[in-house]
Amino acid sequence: QVQLVESGGGSVQAGGSLRLSCAASRYINSFNCMGWFRQAPGKEREGVAAIRSDGTTNYAASVKGRFTISKDSAKNTLYLQMNSLKPEDTAMYYCAADPAKWVGCNTESADFGYWGQGTQVTVSS
Repeated sequence: QVQLVESGGGSVQAGGSLRLSCAASRYINSFNCMGWFRQAPGKEREGVAAIRSDGTTNYAASVKGRFTISKDSAKNTLYLQMNSLKPEDTAMYYCAADPAKWVGCNTESADFGYWGQGTQVTVSS
């Protein structure tokens, strides 16, 4: 059973930064696609960023230029560096991974086989 454990969430003022981590229980290069999603209260879950095993990345328009997705294979960890945070970034952030997804490895598709439990990010104005 694959486990994904997120960490790094917290409270920050607008304009601040946070780095989220997602530790996987197995070798992350075995996943064709990994991504970050978020869900705010009363809103639908939305894709934030995705990264394919060949390094191709994809970002939601709302975070492009502010957020960066990356991974460290040696640590089996996925990251999301979030800069210039805004109050509208407040949400529960989830890590996701899928061993098979390739063409659909983007923020539009939430069809991932494995999900973490989430980490809360709160941005105050």
